[in-house]
Amino acid sequence: MIVTPKILGRLALIILVAVVLQVAFFSKITILGTSPNILPVIAVCLGLLGGAVVGAVCGFAMGFLLDSALLQTLGVSSLVLLAAGYLAGRYREGFDISNPLVPLALAGGLTLLSAGGFALVQLMLGVESPVSLMALRELFLQSVYGAVLMIPAYPLMRRVLRAALVEEPPRGRIPIPFRTA
Repeated sequence: MIVTPKILGRLALIILVAVVLQVAFFSKITILGTSPNILPVIAVCLGLLGGAVVGAVCGFAMGFLLDSALLQTLGVSSLVLLAAGYLAGRYREGFDISNPLVPLALAGGLTLLSAGGFALVQLMLGVESPVSLMALRELFLQSVYGAVLMIPAYPLMRRVLRAALVEEPPRGRIPIPFRTA
């Protein structure tokens, strides 16, 4: 991804809108007793489209903004969203995304990782909360919701950031910039 000031503004707007949507909309919805979390999905989208550095920086910024808005312990959400964005970006840099189900699987898996990581960090910090087998059900449902939310989120992020994306030509074909007569 080529990050210009215009694209940086788009990324900042994406981060702000995602955090506002999470706090004002998605946290109020409960489906089967669990609220969906859009932030790991957006971090995965930005990591898949921009690479590891863009995913990590945007994940950290989303987490820091979320922690600041909710007056939580600063850095917990930043840490897990940074990891989700970074791992998605590393996948993009190491492998070719040839199957359309890869972003869905990554969103589900990394949402599971971020929800579990958030719970573990909170427990390590000594935050009092009940621990039961219902937590595993919630982690699984958030993972499923992450995969489902990736269906509209990935094409939308791809469209918004289209100007900055560097597309590689298909392998085996050499692009000819111009023809001579």
